[in-house]
Amino acid sequence: MWTFILWLILLVLCWPLALLALAAYPFVWLLLLPFRLLGIAVDGVFQFLKAVLLLPARVLRGPGARATT
Repeated sequence: MWTFILWLILLVLCWPLALLALAAYPFVWLLLLPFRLLGIAVDGVFQFLKAVLLLPARVLRGPGARATT
């Protein structure tokens, strides 16, 4: 929402720059897509490591204990 409002302000102040930003947005999104995918993969690795490291504590806690996460 804020991005759209800022774009509208830019459209009023300098419409050629606003149109250039509107045209460049898909290319910037495609350029940043690999970094988003890398972030998802790294987050998955960290979640896996967290699960592996906390597994012994969860096993020792027993079946009657309630999970906090």
